[in-house]
Amino acid sequence: MTVTLKDITDREEQYTASTYKRFPLLIKRGKGAKCYDENDKEYIDLTSGIGVNVFGFSDEKMIADVTEQLNLLTHTSNLFYTEPQIRAAELITQKANMKKVFFCNSGAEANEAAIKTARKYGHDNFGPEKHEIITLKNSFHGRTMATITATGQEQYHKDFMPFLDGIKYVDAGDLQMLKENIGENTVAIMLELIQGEGGVIPIDKSYVKEVEEICKERDILLIIDEVQTGAGRCGAFLCSHIYGLNPDIVTMAKGIGGGLPVGACLFAERTANVLGYGDHGTTFGGSPPVSASVESVLKRLDHKLYEEVKNKGDYIKSFLKQHDETVADVSGLGLMVGFRAKNKSSSEVVKKGIEMGVLALTAKDKVRLLPPLNISIEEIDKGLEILLKACE
Repeated sequence: MTVTLKDITDREEQYTASTYKRFPLLIKRGKGAKCYDENDKEYIDLTSGIGVNVFGFSDEKMIADVTEQLNLLTHTSNLFYTEPQIRAAELITQKANMKKVFFCNSGAEANEAAIKTARKYGHDNFGPEKHEIITLKNSFHGRTMATITATGQEQYHKDFMPFLDGIKYVDAGDLQMLKENIGENTVAIMLELIQGEGGVIPIDKSYVKEVEEICKERDILLIIDEVQTGAGRCGAFLCSHIYGLNPDIVTMAKGIGGGLPVGACLFAERTANVLGYGDHGTTFGGSPPVSASVESVLKRLDHKLYEEVKNKGDYIKSFLKQHDETVADVSGLGLMVGFRAKNKSSSEVVKKGIEMGVLALTAKDKVRLLPPLNISIEEIDKGLEILLKACE
């Protein structure tokens, strides 16, 4: 018996908390940059599960590596050592040029760990009053209570007050506003280099370098949220590498697991030993099968792939800019691209695109594209042609 979309929507309404506004699409299977519904209709995927499936659906190498690990050891607690977690830790810290890592299960958890680390750094070195963190307006850092507080968008704040105290928001690019908000109790500045949920808006490099210098001068930690921009997405392992930064803390998730739930909070020299026994923890973080997935993905992220990502990103942006009769405000780095449709809202374009056989995302008034890193030019062409028609 074939399960229909209506079967699923009826059961979801009965059994699942209504936290997602889903599109009327039942995805049954996928391979690479293509997926199929219950009627075997094909869709070009320009979303990667919101930047997760860096090698597309059902990546054979990752499946084989994880399956091999599952047959050896599925789960044990972090009270014991496991080799896969250590291999993954070595690999990710070396690629990120950081010292140590704490593995967790999501980007929000990674950012939560970063906030806790910053506060403990302030407490250990200056006293408990040194706890304030500055983030950018229009940012997004997660949906836990600490990370939603750090998120600089009021639309995510309603109904959840009171928030964690000691979080301030400043305008991206306004150095004077930042300086005015830095006080003797400021312990960290936390930012995304490209505001993904905020509209695929790259933060000016010169501004970010000034922020880094201020952090060095004032003994303030620089936290870079690379949950969406990391894992090769922008044409380097970290977007921080493109910006020439040396952050004190970097957070990652999404693409590093290739489809399995994982987060990572990475520490540089002065934060590497802030967290000690009992300060933080997680039951599932760095589990053997997830660590195997991280290792499988990260081993294939190399300079050749980064060049391909940059070239494909440039190709997409050039393609879109040639159609300025329907498209405007093209932005992004690598395979993290946004654009605004002149004649329709972003949600209308995405909805129409699904009807026509392509998956895309919204980011405020923009359509957001986060395709698999190994997507072919032919698949890009097909997906973009459909999206352009959806913009009309």
